[in-house]
Amino acid sequence: MNTQPLPELIAQAQQLVNQIRQHPQYQKLNFDCDVTIGDVRQFFNNLQWSATASTVDVSREGFFQ
Repeated sequence: MNTQPLPELIAQAQQLVNQIRQHPQYQKLNFDCDVTIGDVRQFFNNLQWSATASTVDVSREGFFQ
């Protein structure tokens, strides 16, 4: 199992989506789909926001006291 923090994995996925979008082979495709690259980017933006907004540091001593 990958132990990288979720925000880091999301950032990597966003970079890959950008690379795919800019790839000449992708640009030549007449790919007709209900989901666009923009939709995927928006999904990752929302996921990134949710993942970082819900991050709570519970490692501090006395957090639950």
